[in-house]
Formats: sequence, C-alpha cells, structure tokens
Amino acid sequence: MTDVSAVDIDIDLDHAPQEQPASPSRSMPWLVATGVTVVAAALGLTLTLRSGSAPACAAGRALAAAPPTGNATHNGKATFYDSKGAGGNCSNPAAPANRLYVALGPTEYSAGAACGGFLDVTGPKGTVRVLIMDQCPECAPGHLDLSREAFARIADPVQGLVPVTYRAVVNPPLPGPLTFRMKEGSSQWWFAVRVGNHGNPLRSVEVRQGDSGAWKSAARQDYNYWLITSGAGPGPFSIRVSDVYGNRVTVSGIRMTPGQVQNSTVRMYGRGAVAATPRASASARPPGNRPAVTPTPARQPVEVAKASAPASGTASAQSAAANARWCTG
Repeated sequence: MTDVSAVDIDIDLDHAPQEQPASPSRSMPWLVATGVTVVAAALGLTLTLRSGSAPACAAGRALAAAPPTGNATHNGKATFYDSKGAGGNCSNPAAPANRLYVALGPTEYSAGAACGGFLDVTGPKGTVRVLIMDQCPECAPGHLDLSREAFARIADPVQGLVPVTYRAVVNPPLPGPLTFRMKEGSSQWWFAVRVGNHGNPLRSVEVRQGDSGAWKSAARQDYNYWLITSGAGPGPFSIRVSDVYGNRVTVSGIRMTPGQVQNSTVRMYGRGAVAATPRASASARPPGNRPAVTPTPARQPVEVAKASAPASGTASAQSAAANARWCTG
C-alpha cells in the first residue's frame, strides 16, 4: 500500500488562494485530438473528445446515490480536466491552492452530499489525496475526473485514462476551523448558508435563533448550500453541524451577513471541537433582495479538438490514439 501520510491538504477551502491566476497555457484543453475513430459497437467503447473544462464521458449504471464513505476500497477509472481556477459545483470560492481536486458523477456526488470530503486515489504511479469539489454530470459511478495536477501524480497524463482504486478519507487533517458563508440575498425570511472546512461529508445542518429555542433543519442543495426557505430569524444564530461519522459541533454567534465568510474557532473534530463564538472577516456585503435559488451550473459536454493538433488533420493514427480521450462504459 502506498504511504499517503505526507499528502498536502493543509489549505483553507473557503478562501481563494493567494496566487496569480492560471496562465492561458494551463487552461488549454488537454489530450484531445482529431482524426480518431473507434468502432463502438464492436469494442463497447465510447469516444469522447473533451475540452479542459468539460465533463468526462458518460455511462449509465443505476445505483443508489451516495458519496464514497467508510474504509471500503473501490475500483474505477480516472480522467482529468481543468476547472480553470473555479471552485466547482460545491460553490468553493476557488480551486484549492494545491490544485488537487476531483469531480464525481451524479451517483457519487449525490446532490452535493460528497462536497468537502476527500478521496485517496491510487493509480499506476502512486497515490494522491484530492478534495471533492465538483460534479461531472456524465461520469458513471467509479469514474473520477481528477484535476490535471492530481492525475499527473498517479499516471502519465499522455495516457488520458487509467484504472484506479480509491477510498474515502475518514477524519482527514482539517485545514482550519469551520467557516460559514451566508448566501447573497439571505435575510430573516430566507436562510442559506455554506459550511466549510468540515473534512468529512456532512449529514445535517440545524439552525436556531440565538442560544435557545427549537432547532430548524436546513435542506442541502446540490450546489452545497443549506437552505431554510421560511428563514430562521434575524440572527445571530447557533448552527449545529453533524457529519456522516457522528461528529457534531455547535457554533454560536453566526451573524446575518450575506456574502461574507465568518471564521469560527471550532473544529469539526479533534482539538478545538467545542462550541465557540466566531470572528467575522473584515468586510461584509449588504444583504440584497431575496434571490431565486440558482445553483452553480453543471458543466456541459463539449466536443473539441486539442488546440495544438495539426489543422490539416494528417496526424498518424498512432499519435492520435495516444492523445484521444476515451472511456469504457
């Protein structure tokens, strides 16, 4: 088994990394070529030519929707894409600074239930730990669409698609205390909050006005906000967060400040997993009118050619095959 004790995940998932935007060369489509034909009926393969930010190939298996959890090891396959710095369908403010992330198909993404968890993915070259931050609408169960940087740690990118094994990471090291971000338009009549830095997938979020009174259960949205359509009052709030492994903490003093990340001193587990009052970021945006509930758009399939492919289309079949993006059903 590959030792993953030294994986790099010490990043704050709720603040954009302090780095320059990716250069145009990093956001170019990867490993896509023209002039490739595959006899799908004979081989049972699907050819999908993808841009860097498009979802991976489709397959249709009917399984119960649930994120990877526990210690079970799963067999699958991996391709890669580039989010171009965006934070994905989980509504992260940006991709993590180490650029090690993964998009899951609808079954394992499970309408946002997988958001914020981590997977250890093992391929031909080794193991990498990745943050679940995006959905690949056309990926079948077991198909992981890794960031290019993560894929390069487990395989040669020229391969395009490789077999992998993967498992959920239970109680991974936390990048920091819990954070809370009220969605723009939140008010005492419409409540939506995103919880960050929780490590494991979340099971529930409950809210109450002040430090007493009845708890209200928030409903998870597939874009990773927790919603109470009737509102939870003007605040400040106590918010009780539970994950899928039974860890539960309560954070008090969360204010109604839409668009602002509020940093608590409470960790989901381990040292600091106690109730406390959060400290707010320096600047807040004023609340606006109640918005329509509009999730982060899912990525749509696009068929394109690799930008550096010869315009004449005369590349050899061997070269095209080495660069084509394809996957089995």
